[in-house]
Amino acid sequence: MTDPTPDPVLLARHIAQQICRLTDHLAVAPPRQAAQILGHVLAPDGVLDRMTGLVAAGSRFAKDRATSGALPPEVWLALGRASNDLDAICGDLAEHTEDIHRLTQTPATATARPVASALVARRHR
Repeated sequence: MTDPTPDPVLLARHIAQQICRLTDHLAVAPPRQAAQILGHVLAPDGVLDRMTGLVAAGSRFAKDRATSGALPPEVWLALGRASNDLDAICGDLAEHTEDIHRLTQTPATATARPVASALVARRHR
């Protein structure tokens, strides 16, 4: 089977442009649609998860090049750290995906769970 992507660098540029377009849509989307977008971004096989995998693959590439002396080891370490950080962020956000998903199911006028600000919480101690 042949690779349908003739130019992976062009693909990377296209994906970056698509992410910019998605960001622009998210910035002006009505609440329900914004929640749907975020739901897909944060889903287990969503954009953030795939980006984490991409950075992990970059880390493996950098490891091989650092081992051969073609790259400084700091490049490999930085990409590995970025991959680990993104993975941790995915885990942290996974705790909140149900809340975001709930916004896609309810009318925008529904009341959300009350959230106390840190300032209010401090005053009542």
